[in-house]
Amino acid sequence: MRCFGAIVISVLLAGCYSGGGPKRTIEGGSGGPGSLAGAPAASYDVKRLDGRVDALNRYRGSVVLMNLWATWCPPCREEMPALEQFYAENRAKGVVVLGVDQGESAAAAGAFARAHGVTFPILLDADEQYGRSYAAIGLPTTVIVDRRGHVTRGIDGQLSLAQMREAVGPALRAQ
Repeated sequence: MRCFGAIVISVLLAGCYSGGGPKRTIEGGSGGPGSLAGAPAASYDVKRLDGRVDALNRYRGSVVLMNLWATWCPPCREEMPALEQFYAENRAKGVVVLGVDQGESAAAAGAFARAHGVTFPILLDADEQYGRSYAAIGLPTTVIVDRRGHVTRGIDGQLSLAQMREAVGPALRAQ
């Protein structure tokens, strides 16, 4: 019976923390970050990799794709090149990509960002305030915020470049 219990726990953890399992979105209404659609986006002052203080609310007027991640998370690592490509394709259109590292040191997050050629801002959320406020079920979690500062979509799990484009499209087209 112990073996069965260990298997069940392993499956649940894999689904919640490795990007596995179904993606939770606003259409599902099943909790997680998607349940916050339409709500004002929570914002916290945290340090960036360069030591400056930054926060989500400083990007009001832009469409923001905020990605909660960590270096130890395999799906986060796999998703990072698509995030960088999305940023390169869309920053001239007024889209900001914010990477919000959850609970790691500046050294760990910085080494990862340099190794992967990340050019978008990386915020260091040492206390994981963003993860709690956006009901992140696991990592990665992506939240789309419109120009007015409201959540339009929240997704748990790894996204492809095409899924990022689809998720941001409605907020980008809205005036």
